[in-house]
Amino acid sequence: MKKLKEFKFLIRYLKDDFKWLFIASILVFLSQFCEIFTGYLNGGAVEAITNYHLKEAVIFLLIYFFLKQIFHSLLENRANAMLRKIETKLTATIGENTYKKALDLPAYAYEDMASGEVINRVVNDSGTLSNTFSFLLNMFSSLLGSAILFIYITINSWIIGLEILIFMIILFLILKKFYPILKDINKKSKEEKDKITSLVNESVRGIREIKTLGIKSNLYSDLKRLINLLLKRNNEEVDTLLFFTICTRVLRTCLEVFTFLTCVILIYYGKISLTFFIAMTYYIYRYMWLIDNINSFTDSYNKVIVSLTRINEILENKLYPDEEFGNNKVDNLKGIIEFKNVTFGYPNEDIILKNFNLVLEPNKKIAVVGKSGQGKSTIFNLLTRVFDPTSGEILLDGVDIKTLTEDDLRKSISIIRQEPFIFNRTIKENFKIVDKRIKLDKIRKYTKFAYLDDYIMSLPKGYDTKLGEGGVNLSGGQKQRLAIARTLAKESKVILFDEATSSLDNNSQNFIKKAIDNLVKDHTVIIVAHRLSTIVDADIIYVIDKGKVVDSGTHKELLKSCSIYKKLYENEEFN
Repeated sequence: MKKLKEFKFLIRYLKDDFKWLFIASILVFLSQFCEIFTGYLNGGAVEAITNYHLKEAVIFLLIYFFLKQIFHSLLENRANAMLRKIETKLTATIGENTYKKALDLPAYAYEDMASGEVINRVVNDSGTLSNTFSFLLNMFSSLLGSAILFIYITINSWIIGLEILIFMIILFLILKKFYPILKDINKKSKEEKDKITSLVNESVRGIREIKTLGIKSNLYSDLKRLINLLLKRNNEEVDTLLFFTICTRVLRTCLEVFTFLTCVILIYYGKISLTFFIAMTYYIYRYMWLIDNINSFTDSYNKVIVSLTRINEILENKLYPDEEFGNNKVDNLKGIIEFKNVTFGYPNEDIILKNFNLVLEPNKKIAVVGKSGQGKSTIFNLLTRVFDPTSGEILLDGVDIKTLTEDDLRKSISIIRQEPFIFNRTIKENFKIVDKRIKLDKIRKYTKFAYLDDYIMSLPKGYDTKLGEGGVNLSGGQKQRLAIARTLAKESKVILFDEATSSLDNNSQNFIKKAIDNLVKDHTVIIVAHRLSTIVDADIIYVIDKGKVVDSGTHKELLKSCSIYKKLYENEEFN
């Protein structure tokens, strides 16, 4: 019963189909009850024939035919069809909800979980639920039917009933021994599959780097090692199932031999009727089938339990809490940002920002500089709520960003990273992800703003050009400009540039600088940069050291007043 707790969370996903699940369950149970009587009817027909009661034998056989071939088959097939429809819908719903929940996880969760683990939980684990209810209902009804038969058998012969009970107890002990072993193997197999999926996913996304770095053989070696580990798990499963099957087959044979031998002795001494003996030749095989079904069910059930556990960890927030947002909105946003006594440190790391205070105003090109590890990128992580401060507040136009709705926060603040993510879709579709109703003329307006329209229009398919995985068909500068144009489609007031020009050539860098200059007119533009040459024309530069703002001013002012800034700039010039 403890294992069945894993199925509890499915109840809320079945509320719309609970009526049909109940009807299907009734049909399955009725079909099983119909089959229970078939042994007795066979026995009754044989005994009637031996006593030359032809009419009675025909009646027994007709009832048997009606119950077995018509009523039982009709009910069973109808029930299984209903269950398959319910399971298909459930699998789709669970998959959708797991994906949605995965998107709701805090961004830092993906620093712990590999991409393959997330993919397999959403796609493969939800798919494992297929046939779950067919398995459970047929097994439960089979067990219920066998229990009813046990009562019938025990009433007619307590000796045979005791034999069956002893063998079922032995079967239970065998299951108790093998169940945790198989579950552990299945869990480890899932983990190996997660690693393989992650490696393949990374290989597809980074194919150009893989080729240019000449590391194909290394990655192939890694994949081969993971596949060998998975094969080892599979072999462990096969060997365990083989031993389990041998044990149950021996048990099955012993039950068959001992029961028939007991029946022969009892009928010889007149302790049981011929009808009961013939019925037992059928009913004992029902117990044989039950053992076989339990044998095959155990492996499938273990896989379902492991998958349900993995899905449940995401759906029930057992690994990470959902991101939490407020109900506030900011109307007529100006774009004034204030860090107010903010303290923050990454999990299991030292404090990076301590009592950090900073006010960032709109319509200026603002830069944040400092040595590595001093908190520059952390400011962006806190602004976009990848992480939340340990203490203090971050205000947007005087409103704590924790109290904003998710839509309002995401629409108000956008970030363009050093390697912006470009979807494997057409250029037009990359914009439609942001705004499904956006028209081509508006898209072109934004790409012109980012100095990209001329290049796109020179392509054979123009804005219908597919960009490939991660935008591999674009240069670094073109990706950056596309990301800027796509951000403009969001109409965000605050735009963050996280090392956005650090790896670009001078020509691309000039295009990005022009685009940023155009944005400054009516946006809050904040740039985190390692290359100080890219921000020398900033309206104001904030220098961060040891988690605090130590100075601010223009490039020329800081060269005179701030030794830290001067050293950073000189080191860059000499490199």
